[in-house]
Amino acid sequence: MFKRLRRTRLNTYLSAMVRETHVRVEDFIYPLFIKSGQNIKNEVGSMPGVFQMSIDVAIKECEELKALGIYSIILFGIPDVKDSIGSDSLCDHGIIATAIKEIKKAHSDMFVVTDLCFCEYTDHGHCGIIDEEKQTVNNDATLEISAKQALIHAASGADMIAPSGMMDGIIETLRSTLDQNGYENLPIMAYSTKFSSGYYGPFRDVAESTPSFGDRTTYQMDPANRREAINESIEDEAQGADILMVKPALAYLDIIRDVKENTSSPLAVYNVSGEYAMLKNAGNSGLIDYDRVMMETMVAFKRAGADIIISYHAKEVALLLKKNT
Repeated sequence: MFKRLRRTRLNTYLSAMVRETHVRVEDFIYPLFIKSGQNIKNEVGSMPGVFQMSIDVAIKECEELKALGIYSIILFGIPDVKDSIGSDSLCDHGIIATAIKEIKKAHSDMFVVTDLCFCEYTDHGHCGIIDEEKQTVNNDATLEISAKQALIHAASGADMIAPSGMMDGIIETLRSTLDQNGYENLPIMAYSTKFSSGYYGPFRDVAESTPSFGDRTTYQMDPANRREAINESIEDEAQGADILMVKPALAYLDIIRDVKENTSSPLAVYNVSGEYAMLKNAGNSGLIDYDRVMMETMVAFKRAGADIIISYHAKEVALLLKKNT
């Protein structure tokens, strides 16, 4: 006689009791894009509902986030002046250093993660110092200034640092630098498996970080490489990363599962701008039940193995979770 699997689905309460995967508001980190100036809230055309914000507006945004139960944010900076080495990110009065201080002053209970990179701060839009001869990022020179940026974030009050540039040795470099300077308890979330993806397009609009030449295929990962993806995360874990990450998320659910099964650290996924924009546009066009598909997508990330979700949908998810409790 066949087993009746439907028995546990017929009653709402029983179905909830046996549910295997859960999405919680505590699982989310919400990205904020900080722009120099005052009273700035510029909506990004390619990402409806996402804004560039001045620090004063971001402080108000944190009040809204906390009301929804979201206490974790990740900061990206958009400075007034960019140069070849991203100098604004290397001084204690730059846009991100100032934002960390002001947000923590107004909201000491917010968990502030900082994206550590140079693409938003350089005039060429790449993630570090350019090797002019090879026309790509100089890995070791970029490690040196990354260490400087990390100390600025730490001294400004960051609760966690997330280096996104995909430089070889970045986790070991930052861990050593932080430990030697008294920040041994400051965690690092590695962008450990970050692919060279077409899903990043809208992010480059909001962060104003489109490369002025070439692309990032020489340092970001080939989307076709599964084994290399696993090895990247294993290596970052060995170098001292406290949390690993797969980015993007939606087209890489297999990689999320692979990394989860081959490492022991908590795992984050970045639900990136292109994924967000596709759902938004499909919902606004009436092609999908937006709320249902959004939540189904979040469940997929958790089911694949994610512990943490970085997502532009975070506020909408929080509202739905609040509504359904």
